[in-house]
Amino acid sequence: MEQIAVKHSEREVTLIAQPDDPLPAGKAAALGLQHVLAMDVYIVPFIIASALSFGLGDATSFIQSAFVAAGLATLIQSQLFMRLPVMQGPSFVPIGAVLAIAFAAGGGLSGLSAVIGALIPGAILMILLGSPTKIFHKLVGRFVPPVVGGTIIIVVGVALMPVALNSSVFAVHGSATVGGNILLAFISAAVLVSCMLTGIVLGARGTWLRLFSVVLALAAGCVAAFFMGQLNFSGVAAASWFSLPRFAFASLEVSFSLPAALSMLIVYLVVLAETTGTWFAIGAVTGKPLSNEQLDRGATGEGIGCLISALLCSTPVTGYSSNAGIIAITGIASRVAFAAAGIFLVVFGLIGKLAAIIASIPEPVIGGVFGVLCVVIAMNGFRVVRATVLNERNMLVIGLPVLMALFATLAPQDFVKTLPDFMQYLLGSSIAFGSVWAIVLHQILPDIAE
Repeated sequence: MEQIAVKHSEREVTLIAQPDDPLPAGKAAALGLQHVLAMDVYIVPFIIASALSFGLGDATSFIQSAFVAAGLATLIQSQLFMRLPVMQGPSFVPIGAVLAIAFAAGGGLSGLSAVIGALIPGAILMILLGSPTKIFHKLVGRFVPPVVGGTIIIVVGVALMPVALNSSVFAVHGSATVGGNILLAFISAAVLVSCMLTGIVLGARGTWLRLFSVVLALAAGCVAAFFMGQLNFSGVAAASWFSLPRFAFASLEVSFSLPAALSMLIVYLVVLAETTGTWFAIGAVTGKPLSNEQLDRGATGEGIGCLISALLCSTPVTGYSSNAGIIAITGIASRVAFAAAGIFLVVFGLIGKLAAIIASIPEPVIGGVFGVLCVVIAMNGFRVVRATVLNERNMLVIGLPVLMALFATLAPQDFVKTLPDFMQYLLGSSIAFGSVWAIVLHQILPDIAE
C-alpha cells in the first residue's frame, strides 16, 4: 500500500504516547479538556450569528450546534475513519460563502435554511470522494504531494498568526486596553513556553508540565485577567444547564438552491485542502505516514462530519491544526485523549453553563496560547518540506503561497468587495487562498533537474 511519508529524526518529536497507546481515564479526560480549551469553537458560529442578527435564543442554539457537531465529528474521525489524533471544529473558510447565501435568502432563520440546503449536497459528494470511490487519495497524490502538503501547513501556521494577534490581542472590548491585552497574551504565552521547555529539561519528572502546559497557561492568564478586572463570568450564571440544538427538517425548514449548492461545493473542496494540510501536520508530529486508505477514509469521515453538522444546523467542520501543536508540546498523541475531547465538546454543546465558562476566557489569554501554537504548526510544516530539494522552483512553490496568504489577510476590504462573489469567498480565507496557490504553482511551474 502506498504511503505519503516524511523522514524525521527521532530526536525532533519526542512522543510520550503514540496514537494507539492507552491512557488512564483521568489523564485522558484532562488532556481532552486541554484540547477543547485550546479551540475557539464558538468564534465561527458567534461571527455568523452576529452578522445575521440572530436573537439570543437562536444565537445560543447555533453556538451549541457547533459544539455538538465538532464533538461528533471528532469522534468519527479520530476513532472510526482517520483513526488519528484529529480534532474537528467549525472551519473559518466558509464564513463568507455562508453569509452571502444567507443574506441572499433574506437573512435570519430564512437565510440559515438556505445555507443548510446548500451544505447538504456538498457533504454527500465529499463522502463519495473517499472510501466508496477511492478517488480522494489519487487527488491528493496528484495535487497535494509532501511539498504542497508541507506548504499548506506552513500557510496555516503563518495565516493564523494575524488572527491570533488582531482578533484576540489587538482587538479592544469594554474597558480593556491594547497594552493590557498584550500583557495578558504575553503572560499566557510565557507560561506555556516555560512549562513546555521546563518539562522537556526535567525529562520524566517534568512530564506533567508538558501534559498540562496549555491548561496552566490559560489558568495563569485568567488569574492575571481577574486582577486586571478583565475576567467576567456573568454569562455563566445566565446560561441554561441543559438544552438541545436545532435539527434540520425537524425544527428548521430547509430550502435548496442549485447556485448556492454549487458555490458551497467549491468551498467544500477548499475545506478538504485545508484539512488535508492538518492531516499532514498530524503525520509530521507523530511520524506516522498517511496511507491511501487513511486518506480515503478521512475524506469520507470529513464528509460525514460535515453532513451531521449541516443536519444540526451548523457549518462545515475541518481538522484543527492548533491541536497538532498541542501534541508536539505535550508529547501525547493517544486517540483516547481525543475521544475524551470529542465527548467534552458534545457535553459542552448540551450543557450551556459549561460552554459559557470556555467562552468567558478572555480573548487575549487565548490569543497568547494560540500564537505559540501557530509557531509550532508552521515549524511542523518546515519539517515536512525540508525532505524536498529546495531548488529555485520548490522555493517558489513554498514561499509564494505564504505571500499570497498574507495578501488575502491584508487586502483592503473596499477592493475585495469589487471582485466576483467566488473571489470574495476565496479571499475571505487566507488559508484557502494560500493553499490554492500552493496546489496551482506545483502544477504549473516546470520541474528543475536536481
